[in-house]
Amino acid sequence: MKIQIISLFPEIFKPILSTSMLRKAQQKGLVEFSYIDLRDYGIGPRKTVDDTPYGGGDGMLLMIEPLVGAIEAARVNDPDAMVILPTPRGKLYKQSDAKRLAANEKGLILVCPRYEGYDERVTNWVDQQYCIGNYILTGGELPAMIIIDSVVRLIPGVLGGEFSAEVESFQQDDKSIEFPQYTRPEDFKGMKVPKILLSGNHTNIQQWRDKHGV
Repeated sequence: MKIQIISLFPEIFKPILSTSMLRKAQQKGLVEFSYIDLRDYGIGPRKTVDDTPYGGGDGMLLMIEPLVGAIEAARVNDPDAMVILPTPRGKLYKQSDAKRLAANEKGLILVCPRYEGYDERVTNWVDQQYCIGNYILTGGELPAMIIIDSVVRLIPGVLGGEFSAEVESFQQDDKSIEFPQYTRPEDFKGMKVPKILLSGNHTNIQQWRDKHGV
């Protein structure tokens, strides 16, 4: 899967996307990350990317020209890719969305807003808008990382266990939470692992897990 990231701060991504499972996914050739610096598509000699909003108000908005220029450049690299915009105006992002994006054979282009927002007309170049929660961040980089991580880990071959991505919380979005889990030692400061998990009776263990999951 090709994942292209459009951002004013592409350097933010590299430490995160170069560690753990995301690094292994790249080493296995399962995902390829590339970065597009929005400033390269800025206007004029100062490479301006933002301006004041029509109608007044505080803050600056990302201008339409740099955004569209960067998206179209990304489209040249991957014409069939899906363009995703993290935004409070988007659909609430859930596990089912991560599954759908991971199963999709198309690449992804993530556009990271900044400042007070963006010129709304850019949504004509966007395939899907997602909101990762009811709170505000300083930019779209962290939401983009969350989307990337949640998708890449579901690509077959990224996680170690065959069923690692199946027995997890939120497999039915907000209707399922994984059961509690324990490992050694059996007794830590008087807090003991439930005896049923030490019994070796897989039927009873599964019943316990079904009972304690949500």
